[in-house]
Amino acid sequence: MTKSTIDIRRSADRFHTRAGWLDSKHSFSFGGHYSPANTNHGQLLVLNDDRVAGGTGFDTHPHRDMEIITWVLDGELEHKDSEGNRGLIYPGLAQRMSAGRGIWHSEKNHSKSDEMHFIQMWVLPDTQSIDPGYQQLDINDQLAGGGLVPIASGQGHDAAISIQQSAAVLWGGRLGAGERVTVPGADFGHVFVAKGSADLESQGILATGDAVRLSGADGIAMTAADEGAELLVWTTGAIR
Repeated sequence: MTKSTIDIRRSADRFHTRAGWLDSKHSFSFGGHYSPANTNHGQLLVLNDDRVAGGTGFDTHPHRDMEIITWVLDGELEHKDSEGNRGLIYPGLAQRMSAGRGIWHSEKNHSKSDEMHFIQMWVLPDTQSIDPGYQQLDINDQLAGGGLVPIASGQGHDAAISIQQSAAVLWGGRLGAGERVTVPGADFGHVFVAKGSADLESQGILATGDAVRLSGADGIAMTAADEGAELLVWTTGAIR
């Protein structure tokens, strides 16, 4: 990487799917939304911001050769898959599904009446056609300590779910008003403001749903605004 870049992407400019029961914003090309200039950032291929109506959800469907990380912001998500795994995912409980050589799963809003809100993210694995796998882990205590903490890691971080991609780490932070963090350096960094807002050093405010794509940047600081901020930060390498 010879030149560092900072590319801000606003929430209003993301691809948007409305399906009655689903309101989803896509950070990258997804489903019927496609742009050849917006298919990934490093090894991050999908970041979907999904709001699902009560009593509804995604029926059973397949995946293959993908590391899929789910992060709930509000409500509870029911997971079932063809490997016999079942989980009720709530805020602060990180979930990883390794699709490997093939897996089928469903994702439903546990509430019959209230909307649920979750972020789903996909990264490419190191190796194709591995055995499908599943993991979930509560990291609320780590998040309560402040700063950025590893949520999902291919680098063996303690207190994080594991992913089959050695160049990728997902960091998360629930920042209080005025709290400042530094985005870890990487070939490719992606910061998503899941809740609240934060000031990006020398660039201004990022509001809820905004993101910034960093290439070769190191030591970029973010400071939570008065209402605080919940951040999801990916650091990855290039697709090889």
